Amino acid sequence: MQPAPPKTGLTMCLFIAASVAFLSAGCWNPFAPGVEEGDPFEQLLGDPSTIEGFFTRFQNAYQLRDTTLYGPLIATDFTFTFRDHDNNVDVSWGRNEEMSSTYRLFINSQDIRIQWNNIISQNLNETKTQGQIIRRFDLTVALEASDLIRTDGAVNFVLTREDSTDNWQLRSWRDESDL
Repeated sequence: MQPAPPKTGLTMCLFIAASVAFLSAGCWNPFAPGVEEGDPFEQLLGDPSTIEGFFTRFQNAYQLRDTTLYGPLIATDFTFTFRDHDNNVDVSWGRNEEMSSTYRLFINSQDIRIQWNNIISQNLNETKTQGQIIRRFDLTVALEASDLIRTDGAVNFVLTREDSTDNWQLRSWRDESDL
Protein backbone atom coordinates (compact mmCIF):
# COMPACT_ATOMS: atom_id res chain seq x y z
CA MET A 1 0.00 0.00 0.00
CA GLN A 2 1.36 3.34 -1.02
CA PRO A 3 1.13 6.40 1.28
CA ALA A 4 -1.17 9.22 0.11
CA PRO A 5 0.62 12.00 -1.71
CA PRO A 6 1.09 15.17 0.33
CA LYS A 7 -1.65 17.77 -0.24
CA THR A 8 -0.62 20.98 -1.89
CA GLY A 9 -1.63 24.40 -0.59
CA LEU A 10 -4.17 24.90 -3.41
CA THR A 11 -5.78 21.52 -2.81
CA MET A 12 -6.00 22.23 0.94
CA CYS A 13 -7.60 25.65 0.33
CA LEU A 14 -10.19 24.16 -2.04
CA PHE A 15 -10.96 21.41 0.48
CA ILE A 16 -11.47 23.94 3.31
CA ALA A 17 -13.59 26.24 1.10
CA ALA A 18 -15.78 23.33 -0.02
CA SER A 19 -16.16 22.13 3.59
CA VAL A 20 -17.16 25.60 4.82
CA ALA A 21 -19.65 26.00 1.94
CA PHE A 22 -21.12 22.56 2.62
CA LEU A 23 -21.43 23.14 6.38
CA SER A 24 -22.86 26.65 6.08
CA ALA A 25 -25.37 25.50 3.46
CA GLY A 26 -26.79 23.16 6.09
CA CYS A 27 -27.59 26.17 8.31
CA TRP A 28 -29.78 27.94 5.75
CA ASN A 29 -33.42 26.96 5.72
CA PRO A 30 -35.44 28.24 2.75
CA PHE A 31 -38.66 27.51 4.67
CA ALA A 32 -37.69 29.80 7.55
CA PRO A 33 -37.07 33.24 6.04
CA GLY A 34 -35.13 35.86 7.95
CA VAL A 35 -36.72 38.14 10.52
CA GLU A 36 -38.08 41.33 9.02
CA GLU A 37 -38.20 44.64 10.83
CA GLY A 38 -41.52 46.14 11.86
CA ASP A 39 -44.92 44.59 12.43
CA PRO A 40 -45.41 41.58 10.13
CA PHE A 41 -49.20 41.93 10.39
CA GLU A 42 -49.23 45.62 9.46
CA GLN A 43 -50.29 45.14 5.84
CA LEU A 44 -52.76 42.40 6.65
CA LEU A 45 -54.32 43.88 9.79
CA GLY A 46 -53.77 47.61 9.25
CA ASP A 47 -51.09 50.04 10.37
CA PRO A 48 -52.46 51.91 13.41
CA SER A 49 -49.91 54.70 12.92
CA THR A 50 -52.19 55.96 10.11
CA ILE A 51 -55.83 56.88 10.54
CA GLU A 52 -57.03 54.53 7.81
CA GLY A 53 -54.79 51.80 9.25
CA PHE A 54 -56.32 52.39 12.69
CA PHE A 55 -59.81 51.84 11.24
CA THR A 56 -58.59 48.72 9.39
CA ARG A 57 -57.07 47.30 12.60
CA PHE A 58 -60.30 48.13 14.50
CA GLN A 59 -62.37 46.38 11.81
CA ASN A 60 -60.12 43.31 11.84
CA ALA A 61 -60.19 43.12 15.65
CA TYR A 62 -63.99 42.99 15.49
CA GLN A 63 -64.15 40.57 12.58
CA LEU A 64 -61.58 38.25 14.13
CA ARG A 65 -63.19 38.83 17.55
CA ASP A 66 -59.73 39.34 19.03
CA THR A 67 -59.22 41.52 22.11
CA THR A 68 -55.43 41.25 21.71
CA LEU A 69 -55.82 43.31 18.53
CA TYR A 70 -58.51 45.56 20.01
CA GLY A 71 -56.89 46.36 23.38
CA PRO A 72 -53.86 48.31 22.07
CA LEU A 73 -56.23 50.56 20.10
CA ILE A 74 -57.96 51.75 23.29
CA ALA A 75 -56.26 54.51 25.34
CA THR A 76 -55.92 54.15 29.10
CA ASP A 77 -58.12 57.25 29.61
CA PHE A 78 -60.75 56.02 27.13
CA THR A 79 -64.42 57.04 27.43
CA PHE A 80 -67.38 55.56 25.53
CA THR A 81 -70.58 57.63 25.46
CA PHE A 82 -74.04 56.97 24.09
CA ARG A 83 -77.37 58.71 24.43
CA ASP A 84 -80.07 56.96 26.47
CA HIS A 85 -83.06 58.48 24.70
CA ASP A 86 -85.59 56.88 27.06
CA ASN A 87 -84.15 58.73 30.05
CA ASN A 88 -82.77 61.68 28.05
CA VAL A 89 -79.24 61.31 29.48
CA ASP A 90 -75.78 60.47 28.22
CA VAL A 91 -74.30 57.21 29.56
CA SER A 92 -70.52 56.74 29.67
CA TRP A 93 -67.97 54.14 30.70
CA GLY A 94 -64.20 53.79 30.75
CA ARG A 95 -61.59 51.44 29.35
CA ASN A 96 -62.16 48.54 31.77
CA GLU A 97 -65.88 48.42 31.04
CA GLU A 98 -65.18 48.78 27.30
CA MET A 99 -62.74 45.87 27.27
CA SER A 100 -65.10 43.72 29.36
CA SER A 101 -68.18 44.43 27.23
CA THR A 102 -66.22 43.95 23.99
CA TYR A 103 -64.79 40.66 25.26
CA ARG A 104 -68.33 39.43 26.08
CA LEU A 105 -69.52 40.51 22.62
CA PHE A 106 -66.63 38.67 20.96
CA ILE A 107 -67.10 35.38 22.85
CA ASN A 108 -70.91 35.38 22.57
CA SER A 109 -71.06 35.99 18.82
CA GLN A 110 -70.36 33.62 15.98
CA ASP A 111 -69.55 36.35 13.48
CA ILE A 112 -69.13 40.11 13.45
CA ARG A 113 -68.90 42.22 10.32
CA ILE A 114 -68.22 45.93 10.50
CA GLN A 115 -67.93 47.99 7.35
CA TRP A 116 -66.51 51.49 7.61
CA ASN A 117 -68.18 53.88 5.20
CA ASN A 118 -67.67 57.52 4.35
CA ILE A 119 -65.82 59.90 6.63
CA ILE A 120 -68.19 62.77 7.43
CA SER A 121 -65.56 64.90 9.13
CA GLN A 122 -61.87 64.61 9.97
CA ASN A 123 -59.88 67.21 11.89
CA LEU A 124 -56.26 66.81 13.01
CA ASN A 125 -54.28 69.17 15.22
CA GLU A 126 -51.12 70.78 13.83
CA THR A 127 -48.77 68.23 15.41
CA LYS A 128 -50.89 65.30 14.14
CA THR A 129 -51.13 63.89 17.67
CA GLN A 130 -54.89 64.29 18.08
CA GLY A 131 -57.74 63.98 15.65
CA GLN A 132 -61.50 63.86 15.59
CA ILE A 133 -63.12 61.62 12.99
CA ILE A 134 -66.84 61.19 12.43
CA ARG A 135 -67.50 58.19 10.24
CA ARG A 136 -70.45 56.07 9.12
CA PHE A 137 -70.54 52.30 9.54
CA ASP A 138 -72.65 49.17 8.96
CA LEU A 139 -72.54 46.44 11.61
CA THR A 140 -73.83 42.87 11.53
CA VAL A 141 -73.52 40.57 14.55
CA ALA A 142 -74.46 36.89 14.33
CA LEU A 143 -75.19 35.56 17.80
CA GLU A 144 -76.44 32.28 16.33
CA ALA A 145 -76.90 31.28 12.72
CA SER A 146 -80.50 32.54 12.65
CA ASP A 147 -80.10 35.42 15.14
CA LEU A 148 -78.65 38.40 13.24
CA ILE A 149 -78.46 41.94 14.51
CA ARG A 150 -77.95 44.57 11.82
CA THR A 151 -77.43 48.24 12.48
CA ASP A 152 -75.81 51.28 10.97
CA GLY A 153 -74.85 54.62 12.31
CA ALA A 154 -71.94 56.92 12.97
CA VAL A 155 -69.07 57.07 15.40
CA ASN A 156 -67.44 60.22 16.67
CA PHE A 157 -63.88 59.15 17.53
CA VAL A 158 -61.18 61.21 19.20
CA LEU A 159 -57.82 59.58 18.42
CA THR A 160 -54.59 60.49 20.21
CA ARG A 161 -50.94 59.55 20.25
CA GLU A 162 -47.81 60.83 21.97
CA ASP A 163 -45.82 61.51 18.81
CA SER A 164 -46.73 61.88 15.14
CA THR A 165 -45.08 58.53 14.38
CA ASP A 166 -46.76 56.52 17.17
CA ASN A 167 -49.87 54.39 16.77
CA TRP A 168 -53.24 56.06 17.13
CA GLN A 169 -55.35 55.15 20.15
CA LEU A 170 -59.03 55.75 20.74
CA ARG A 171 -59.50 58.20 23.62
CA SER A 172 -63.17 59.01 23.14
CA TRP A 173 -65.98 57.22 21.30
CA ARG A 174 -69.33 58.90 21.08
CA ASP A 175 -71.99 56.77 19.48
CA GLU A 176 -73.93 58.95 17.06
CA SER A 177 -75.95 56.12 15.55
CA ASP A 178 -79.40 56.65 14.12
CA LEU A 179 -82.39 55.74 16.23
